[in-house]
Amino acid sequence: MGEIEDAIERADREAFTRQPPKTLQGRINFLMKQFKTTRAVAAEIGVSQRSVERYRKGERKHPPKDIADRIDAAVRARWQPQVRKRRRKQAAATGGITVETRARFGYTAPIGTTDDGRFRRLTVHLPASYAQRLFDARDAGASDQQMRQIIADGFKDVYFQDGGGRAMGLSDVAINDIDYLDLDF
Repeated sequence: MGEIEDAIERADREAFTRQPPKTLQGRINFLMKQFKTTRAVAAEIGVSQRSVERYRKGERKHPPKDIADRIDAAVRARWQPQVRKRRRKQAAATGGITVETRARFGYTAPIGTTDDGRFRRLTVHLPASYAQRLFDARDAGASDQQMRQIIADGFKDVYFQDGGGRAMGLSDVAINDIDYLDLDF
């Protein structure tokens, strides 16, 4: 996963109104409700069917770290889908999305102005239309670079051009060398 995808996942996790089950047995039972069979759960987390049965009965309580991480990821991906869906819908319809980042921004500007890329730390609230474009791109399987460009376009309009009030000669903005990126919606 890329940086943008990770940021969306973190923002989704922050939306949880209840925390997912903490015990291994609770997590396996939650996955059983989702997948219905031990075979399907085993295929999802990459273990044998018998291992799932042992986790479920409490015979094994401490799986190897990589398997525990896969179980955790499978639970979190399916936990409270309606809450996540509602927050995304609100962000795409009216709320917008806040992007906080420290990255190198480069841009194409008219001759006689500086277009040297430099690191900037920015926190910018992008309108709902950019949130909608970002979620649509993610759902369509867009690459991290394509999602970066959507955010860069939003920064161009909102931050660099101030909604059409300045820097009208600025044509392309690119985000490079992301130090960190966080989303909130």
